[in-house]
Amino acid sequence: MKFIDDLLGGLFPRKDSKVSIKENFTFSGKEEAEVVSWMDSEEGRGLMKTIYDNYHLKIAGVNKQPEVHVLHSPYAKGFAVSFQEPLTPSDFANLFIGWGLGMPALGYRKVSLDRKIEEANEQVKVTEKYYFKPPLSAGDLNSKIDQLFGNVSIEKTFINNRPSYLKVLATVYADSLYHEAAPFDRFMDQLFNQD
Repeated sequence: MKFIDDLLGGLFPRKDSKVSIKENFTFSGKEEAEVVSWMDSEEGRGLMKTIYDNYHLKIAGVNKQPEVHVLHSPYAKGFAVSFQEPLTPSDFANLFIGWGLGMPALGYRKVSLDRKIEEANEQVKVTEKYYFKPPLSAGDLNSKIDQLFGNVSIEKTFINNRPSYLKVLATVYADSLYHEAAPFDRFMDQLFNQD
């Protein structure tokens, strides 16, 4: 009887059960080229400056739109940007792809680009996520490994098919095999081309 219950449960999940699907995906060369062009446009540079400035204003206790949330713990630092004016759905997607495309210039290698679709409590949450790692090797076995800013994830989240937020998070290695991570402020400067 358990077999039949499992089979029927898979076909007709209960109301309170959660559904989750994860898949890898890629962007086409055309999509990436369009984003690179947008990031270098007056509109793209202006929006990047607005978010960069709003991050620093948030640290000083001032909220402006789009609202930036500062994420800070001993082993992870980052920020999230709420989907608000002046962001458009197109800007939202362009920032996500553009930040991902900019990571190799900071010394990172892409580990994955995936999409997770979750359904719970009658809501559908879709999270697209880049995951990057620094090159994990030392010149010789006696020296520590440069972790740059740590591992970096970049996420774009939709709830019920509506843009919700973008999140960038750098998680540092606390192991004695690694040099201390570079300051997060320097990461922000480089990510936003402010250095």
